[in-house]
Amino acid sequence: MPAVATPTVPPPALDSPAGGAFNLIFTTLPALLRLTCGLVGAAVALSVRTPPVEPALLLPVVAALTGWSLWYAVRALRHGFTPALVAGDVTVTSVACLLIPVLVAPGVLPGEGSWIAVLASTTVINAQATAAPRWSVPAGLLVTAAYALGTSSAGNSTEARAHAATLLVQTACTAMMTGVMRRRIGRADRAFAEHQRLTGEALVARSAREAERQQNRDLHDTVLGTLTMVGLGAVAGPSAAFRERCAADLRTLVAAADVGPVPGDGPVPLDERLRTVPDRLSELPVTLELAGCAVPAGVADAITESTYAALSNVVRHAPGARATLRLSRDAIAVVVEVADDGPGFDPATVPAHRYGLRESIRGRMATVGGRAEVHSTPGGGTRIRLEWPGVG
Repeated sequence: MPAVATPTVPPPALDSPAGGAFNLIFTTLPALLRLTCGLVGAAVALSVRTPPVEPALLLPVVAALTGWSLWYAVRALRHGFTPALVAGDVTVTSVACLLIPVLVAPGVLPGEGSWIAVLASTTVINAQATAAPRWSVPAGLLVTAAYALGTSSAGNSTEARAHAATLLVQTACTAMMTGVMRRRIGRADRAFAEHQRLTGEALVARSAREAERQQNRDLHDTVLGTLTMVGLGAVAGPSAAFRERCAADLRTLVAAADVGPVPGDGPVPLDERLRTVPDRLSELPVTLELAGCAVPAGVADAITESTYAALSNVVRHAPGARATLRLSRDAIAVVVEVADDGPGFDPATVPAHRYGLRESIRGRMATVGGRAEVHSTPGGGTRIRLEWPGVG
């Protein structure tokens, strides 16, 4: 008899899958955006060096900005965004905006299309996507103010007003978009966590119910079965077989109380397990026709105990009958048949509250993915077929 498994703790739930996906996307995209704009901006900056652009200052600034773009992308992709990384990007961009008079030619400044304008837009968008609003919005305002001051110093107040307005709109829109997404994703993760919690509780409750049902099966197949035999008058007086049956019931109950390891999935010889079943019912003559067959230990336990329950029913309800126990195997399933030549019965008339067929046989087989069929007619004997479709 296998030990009854105690309810186990369900596997841990995934940790914020929606939030994880959000963080992955809003780490990869800002990093690649900053790297792309940094490299393209460097090429554009070096292509236009008409006065008052100062090449002696432009070259080291572009080199520093390119190096920063590379380090920013690598750092973000490997370790994610930190407040220091976001603050560094805002600082670098703000300094570049203040140097617009000596870094950007007046001819390319209008139209919000200069490389510094693109750099400023990239920075405010990335800041909103990668930092909390209490920090990202002031960062966007700082970059906007630096750009407006730099372009005004370059003598183009129209560009200062136009792109400053664009930067403010980008800051507001990106902040609202990421804020809404974070709230929605937070709700999704909380709903997922609640679903996982309820699923885990249901798993534990189902395991507890199954453990209780297994204990009930053990009691039904041992003590209650023996008492039923006494009540039906199957034991007329002192009997060595009856004493042995009681001793076997006691051993079964002690084994069921053992909290040792639950049988694993290693294959065991089912035919050897079944060969021992008639020994527990010495008063019943049983003919064995057992083909060699190995199945997982848990399956062998379920089939063996279901077979014992079926033969016990013969002892209780068909005194004097003979039984045949067959085991066969094909490419589809393992099949065990218990047949007797007793008086038989009408399965449709068995009350719903009767435990034997419902739990000790059908219920036990269902726990391992098998099934049980009962064929019987009054005067025609009984045949119980146990099938486990686990052979491929």
